[in-house]
Amino acid sequence: MSCKQCTGIEEMFDSEHAKGELSRYRKRGPRMTTRRLVRELISRGVTGSTVLEVGGGVGDAHMALLAAGAGSAVDVDASKAFLKAAEKEAARGGLGERVKHLHGDFVDLAPGIAPADIVVLDKVVCCYPDAESLLTLSAERAGRILGLVYPSDNWISRVINWAFNLWTGMEDFKTYVHRRKDVETFVASRGLKLTKRLLIGLWQVAIFSRPR
Repeated sequence: MSCKQCTGIEEMFDSEHAKGELSRYRKRGPRMTTRRLVRELISRGVTGSTVLEVGGGVGDAHMALLAAGAGSAVDVDASKAFLKAAEKEAARGGLGERVKHLHGDFVDLAPGIAPADIVVLDKVVCCYPDAESLLTLSAERAGRILGLVYPSDNWISRVINWAFNLWTGMEDFKTYVHRRKDVETFVASRGLKLTKRLLIGLWQVAIFSRPR
């Protein structure tokens, strides 16, 4: 992978981290922000839809959409450990044949990834320095809907983000609080319109739809 940040992602989101997150997911299910994102997507109709999830973690979002009637999913992740965990969980849930798992930097892989009806980035925008490339490429591949979970753009989030990066002390991995205005501008440049925005703690859930 050409992305320096992705090297850090492999280090940060390693096998121990993936094991812990998978255990938490099996005990408690998706986190609140993921549940709300999925609920909003399902309310717009997912039956038979194709799903593309960028940075799918253990797979909770796209597996929930498949369980709700989506036809198939592609899961792209820069962490081999989390990709393996997602693949394992999909097989465990009987969904293995309906999910394709790809390892790498989505920005690099995007030209070879087909569009999907629904594209999902759940707490991924905050892990990528080049928000414009990530979001425009994601939006281009969203046939109907793009769903995001990313940090609220306020001083509290920025202080927490600064403290987190200081605490980790990692050179190859940083988290970011991108401006809401920029996020929405990048997505809108590819023809999608913001149709729902929810604040959940320090996170925001945003749904963008392609006008028909």
